Amino acid sequence: MPILNCKFSPALVGLALGALALLPASAQAERIFVSNEKDNTISVIDGASLEVVETISVGRRPRSMAFSSDGSELFVAVGDDEAIDMIDLETLQVVRSQASGDDPEVIRVDPNRPYIYVSNEDDNIVSVLDYERRTLVTEIPVGVEPEGLGISPDGRWLVSTTETSNMAHIIDTETMEAVHHRLVGARPRHAEFTHDGREAWVSAEIAGTVSILDMEETFDVKHTIRFDVPGVPRETVQAVGVVLTSDGRYAFVALGPSNRVAVVDQQTYEVLDYILVGQRVWHLALNGDESRLYTTNGVSGDVTMIEVDSLRAVKSIPVGRFPWGVIVEP
Repeated sequence: MPILNCKFSPALVGLALGALALLPASAQAERIFVSNEKDNTISVIDGASLEVVETISVGRRPRSMAFSSDGSELFVAVGDDEAIDMIDLETLQVVRSQASGDDPEVIRVDPNRPYIYVSNEDDNIVSVLDYERRTLVTEIPVGVEPEGLGISPDGRWLVSTTETSNMAHIIDTETMEAVHHRLVGARPRHAEFTHDGREAWVSAEIAGTVSILDMEETFDVKHTIRFDVPGVPRETVQAVGVVLTSDGRYAFVALGPSNRVAVVDQQTYEVLDYILVGQRVWHLALNGDESRLYTTNGVSGDVTMIEVDSLRAVKSIPVGRFPWGVIVEP
């Protein structure tokens, strides 16, 4: 039997390089971080290969994540350790940890100051931490079981959702006080601002709705979006994570055990489509150029990558047990 010459021809090398070049630049460079609630790990997915390339050990029950303002660290809320673990993005190691309050779940970073806002589910407060000085700045009382947090693009307003109170609390970050309180759907989970800061979208898990808050004048609910997935039991349609494209075109809403992501027109609030993904879709993240949407699917233990242009799920990526949060490196 002849021995094959395994050298690659220039033509084959050129084809391979050409295929790589067809990938968006952001996809070639991006890293996607996924918190695995049951494994106490963060999976790192390479945007080019769409495979897990690193696994980072963190504290117990990691959930929400956020990047530091300078992009050098990844902050992770580790609920059972009542702390925020801080990962160096060069070494992918936890380099420090900061006490947060009782059962931290969701975190957001102030765009103007080195502050982390933390929803402490068992304390009924939002903690404000200075991550440079490693100190507690203040604690803001809100309703019962705070969960979601959303911060306006200019950093002026923070929306805190409380699951048992069924409310959205609007916090003035200048005074660090909750100044408006609005009833929304049952068990509100997530808050997300539009990129112009004029609206905050608040999902409600049990109600299966998204409430749109007017953040310019009244701070009232101006519209409520309801979801009805054909052929799917109504009780499984549970609205959780929300992301909004920066061009004002689409909103994507994770619908929990229905295993669907809703596609909504940001301007008309019309539900345009439902995309089938993995089991119990929980949170979502867009990549840098917004060409891709990543979803965490808790029960199936994977991440779905959706092409935004085609609104099509194209790949499932296995990660750890019960993936909760997902975030894409800027």
